[in-house]
Amino acid sequence: MPAGAAILLVLVQIAYPLSGGDARDRITVAVVVLSAATALLHAWTTRGGGWALGFFAVVSGVGLGAEMVGTATGFPFGAYTYAVDRLGPAVAEVPLVIPLAWTGGLYPIWVVAGLLTGSPVGRAGLLVVGAVGWDLFLDPQMVADGQWTWAVTDAGLPGLPQIPYTNYLGWALVAAVMALLLTVLDRVLAPAHDRTVAVPVAVFGWTWLGSTLAHAVFLGLPASAAWGFTGLGLLGIPLLLRARRRATRADDPRSRG
Repeated sequence: MPAGAAILLVLVQIAYPLSGGDARDRITVAVVVLSAATALLHAWTTRGGGWALGFFAVVSGVGLGAEMVGTATGFPFGAYTYAVDRLGPAVAEVPLVIPLAWTGGLYPIWVVAGLLTGSPVGRAGLLVVGAVGWDLFLDPQMVADGQWTWAVTDAGLPGLPQIPYTNYLGWALVAAVMALLLTVLDRVLAPAHDRTVAVPVAVFGWTWLGSTLAHAVFLGLPASAAWGFTGLGLLGIPLLLRARRRATRADDPRSRG
């Protein structure tokens, strides 16, 4: 089931740059729902229902809370507002698909971070890095599409002045809170060390490299293509090197006993 949801996710994402107007809004919602479904189905089938529900409660719960506080006060991301009536129902001016986006986006990063380090502290740190790296794709794409707007539009990264630096600091802070709670979740529920991680790893790779291609070629966002590739590549490149080392060992006759 997770693999089927992941395939649908990729197909719908491919349709995004080919669409516009109301159709693009519906595709955006579908992408979010499918990404969250892929994440939670994989978590449920490999780590158990309790862990999956815990992950959803932590990430979507903290994400929704942060967004509600953020739109009301400007903390911790900076002042911003969502477009009205474009992404479905909202609570406190935050579309309800937004917390689902946090779940769908951060689950593959959490899985990859666990592959790259066995240290809980290291994994938490990599989640923070990966979350900010993912947002280097997400925010420019959604701002360009008019899904949300920042009050400060001239205090951002080179090529991305419309998104203030405070946004990335806010992402790092929120992701750090999530990472702490997820570390506690792992201790409390002690999920089995399941090796079936192909789906979230594939979704991570598609998000990293597919978003780079889409931003650079189809969406006219070369700056976010470069920044996102670099940011998420802080996990992606070590992941590729890890895969290469494992393939080399598998091809080495001395490793076959």
